[in-house]
Amino acid sequence: MPASVPSGSESTHRPTIAVVHASVGSGHRAAANAIAQAIEQLRGLDGVPQDVQVDVLDILDFGKIKFDGNKTAAAFTGATRPLYDVTWRFTLTGRLLWGGGSAWSTLMFDSFDEYVQKARPLAIICTHITAANVAVGARMRTKIEYPVVCVPTDYEIEGFWPHKEADLFCVATEFMAETLRPRKVPESAIEVTGIPVRSGFGDSGRRDADRKRFGLPANKTLVLVMAGAALPQPYVRFRAAIEETLPYLRRFEDMHFIFLPGKDKSYADHLRSIFSGMKLSNAMVMDYVDDMAALMHACDLAILKSGGLTVTECLCAELPMLLLGKAYGQEKSNTVMLTSFGASMHATTSRELVMQLTHLHDNKEALHGLLVNASALRRPDAAADIVRATMRLVGVPCDRERHFAEFYWGGKPAHAR
Repeated sequence: MPASVPSGSESTHRPTIAVVHASVGSGHRAAANAIAQAIEQLRGLDGVPQDVQVDVLDILDFGKIKFDGNKTAAAFTGATRPLYDVTWRFTLTGRLLWGGGSAWSTLMFDSFDEYVQKARPLAIICTHITAANVAVGARMRTKIEYPVVCVPTDYEIEGFWPHKEADLFCVATEFMAETLRPRKVPESAIEVTGIPVRSGFGDSGRRDADRKRFGLPANKTLVLVMAGAALPQPYVRFRAAIEETLPYLRRFEDMHFIFLPGKDKSYADHLRSIFSGMKLSNAMVMDYVDDMAALMHACDLAILKSGGLTVTECLCAELPMLLLGKAYGQEKSNTVMLTSFGASMHATTSRELVMQLTHLHDNKEALHGLLVNASALRRPDAAADIVRATMRLVGVPCDRERHFAEFYWGGKPAHAR
């Protein structure tokens, strides 16, 4: 799929949908790619033009100041975690609210205005707050009309989304919709779609074939330890807690642990060295896996941190979850949502993790209970539903106002923060 800024006269006349993320962590990009994949699959259907061009863009590429996504993600895992948590949960989430405006575009992202002027997109779908605010600002500054669709990739909504200027919020749960209503987002601008994941996760897996494909034992409870992704920094504390549990893994004779370090080769080599030295026969390391859906379908349990996209992939793949680590910000909201539904277990420390694994090892029926509870949150068709909802807004006339920065007074917050 196209991922670069279009140029030339041909792209000016071709119908374009922009899906814009920010490379802070990997979840926002994964959601954007899932939506782009759904657009490709819906060509010629549900209002999607047959000749549509899909631009998947990182909004940070357009900024006057270039940010390193990995360093920015350190705010979620480093010493500033508690400060980030307070900011995420309490800034513009009470009565005083952020409506939107052209401030971000004016100060930082005028090159995105140039993109809009060239592409004249049918719609812009945003999986990150920065992308959404810049898309709103570019629409104000260029006076080119298109709907802005906001797709939060977690299970609660922070306060910096452009509430009054967005045309549609596609959210994961009714709980999130109830957050938006006191912020005076109209009912017509809220759809409960779920969080978008790539096709394949919601398909029925072929467990035996998938286990054979990956060389996994057929007669064990397979535990997928998701210890890495595109960026290593968010996993620092998760990995530290996991390594404290390694001496205890041999006691779980009916379990086989599969460690995924993502693209971090040095960490993969480190784990292999530890397993070899410990002569740990029920643990293995897998290099980067392209077909995560098949691997999830092959497994019985995932140990992971509570990132919005990863937990949603597990929900869609019907893979029970054990969340690990003290969570902050959006990951704290994800943990609260999943555990309140009984859709996952949670361990804050390595000691709790060993206790939870012991329970699951000795009571395998508990895994089925997690699956039953998780079914209420499972929405594998979210990406396609988001695209269909977006296309219903294309071409609908709308009166717009221009604001550099708009604040407004909302209702009483629906949920205690």
